Amino acid sequence: MRMENMKTETENMNPGILSKRDLLAANIRWLLCSQICWNYERMMSTGYLYSILPTLKKLYKKDEDLKEMMDMHNQFFNTNPMVGGLILGMDMAIEEREQKASKEVVAGLKTGLMGPFAGVGDTIFGVIIPTIFGSIASYMALKGNGTGVLIWVLVNILIVGLRFTLLPIGYKQGAKLVNEFANRLNALTEAAVLLGITVVGALIPTVVNAKVPLVYKSGEVSLKIQDMLDQIMPSLVPILLVGLIYMLLGRKKMNSTKAILFVMVLGIVLYNLKILG
Repeated sequence: MRMENMKTETENMNPGILSKRDLLAANIRWLLCSQICWNYERMMSTGYLYSILPTLKKLYKKDEDLKEMMDMHNQFFNTNPMVGGLILGMDMAIEEREQKASKEVVAGLKTGLMGPFAGVGDTIFGVIIPTIFGSIASYMALKGNGTGVLIWVLVNILIVGLRFTLLPIGYKQGAKLVNEFANRLNALTEAAVLLGITVVGALIPTVVNAKVPLVYKSGEVSLKIQDMLDQIMPSLVPILLVGLIYMLLGRKKMNSTKAILFVMVLGIVLYNLKILG
């Protein structure tokens, strides 16, 4: 009796809305179009939205729900395209089972995983594989051995084949994640959001470079403002600038493009006033 209840509960948590054909369609879209319309404002968001769009149309029948989730997926996203299918697969599994309730979980998951996955993907597919096999292939080609070209072609074919398996793996792991946390969705949401905030916070001092070159002088005493700020909190100025942008983006008439222009103008003005450098 208990086994039957557990089986029924599992079936309820796995409605099976998405088919293998849906996974295949998303996989092909990601392989071919993950970086379409790449831009400095949202980077890979358009490619991600395009890849998951058929899934969204199948899961959200109400226009307002579809628009809301499309808007969420069209926010900033950037990772290594070779391994990004893992994130897409996990996303599809979570949304299939929790639908609109998964909005914050998915947003936090994407934010939290895109950075680490980018680091892994860039290292493996951007450095290690091209360096090793590219060196071997180019050396053989320079020596007049056509096998070098064949090696390079085969390596790239194998990479495409590997990429093709990552989205289904991510989908299975995402389904497992939701099944295990089915009764603890709030905890999963908070964990995902906290992960995303932690990653964004950790990126601030490495991405935002802003210092105060102003030196206060009184008689023979001089005080470097930046040294004083570093004693209070390292990278305090970048943190304050990021906090200011987040506050501005919370306003209705403010968007990311206006925020970028504001930062540019603010930076020029403060630099000429010798306040920021």
